[in-house]
Amino acid sequence: MSHLDLAQINEFRRIATRVRTHILRSVHKAQGGHIGGPLSCVELLVSLYFHALRIDPQNPTWEDRDRFILSKGHAAIALYAVMAERGFFPVEELSTFDEINSRMQAHPDMTITAGIDMSTGSLGQGLSAGIGMALGARLLKRDFRVYVMIGDGESQEGQIWEAAAVASRYRLDNLAVILDYNRVQQYGWQYPTRMLPIEAPAAKFQAFGWYTIETDGHDFRAVIGALEEAKTIKGRPAIIIGHTVKGKGVSFMEDRYQWHARVPTDQELDLALAELHKLAVEELTHGHLKNMS
Repeated sequence: MSHLDLAQINEFRRIATRVRTHILRSVHKAQGGHIGGPLSCVELLVSLYFHALRIDPQNPTWEDRDRFILSKGHAAIALYAVMAERGFFPVEELSTFDEINSRMQAHPDMTITAGIDMSTGSLGQGLSAGIGMALGARLLKRDFRVYVMIGDGESQEGQIWEAAAVASRYRLDNLAVILDYNRVQQYGWQYPTRMLPIEAPAAKFQAFGWYTIETDGHDFRAVIGALEEAKTIKGRPAIIIGHTVKGKGVSFMEDRYQWHARVPTDQELDLALAELHKLAVEELTHGHLKNMS
């Protein structure tokens, strides 16, 4: 488990609320983009960018930085929002999301956006790129680590499992995967009921020789503890399976596949932002009372 104090945890919670606000406002302004998947991976991304990753926002091409690949590239707005909060670019730039000539494109583009280590969007390909980076670090005798976030929907792609086999074959212990396991994909199989995109992911990755960690993907202590544990694993790659909720933070979006890529109306945006504001107030009050106890 992590050794973060309550003040740090509360600060991460405040950042997460701001990130969710950025996601909703940006998609609404653009009248396009994804919401469900970005909202589900917020705590995972905040934990990476504000705790685990060795990075320098003022020097995004630093050769010894840790690398991060968002393989589920359709969640780009969540990544941009976290990176903006971390200082890679102005928060105000998020308002240009998905506009022509903006650095905030609908999917990450490493050729135009500072701090993006890999262009993604075609699902299933990010892990392969991460393996190449991890192998490159080994050949260059550098100690940077490589992190790849994948989605459970994209884990239906055969390339994910070919890559999983290769990473295990080369014992890439400088590679860690984070699975945003929200269990709801865009459409899915609906006969007779909706099915999980992928079942028993821990057992499947264990069968490929990976070290697996399952955790609550919305609990900062649990996520950061898992990231720290992954760093200690030697001789094989590690995967953190973050159990998350699609649309997390907005009650009428949670666990609903319809919000995978739907744009909120003006009224829905107002309702969602009001919920997030209420949540932020409750968290601040709860944190203050705990500090006094």
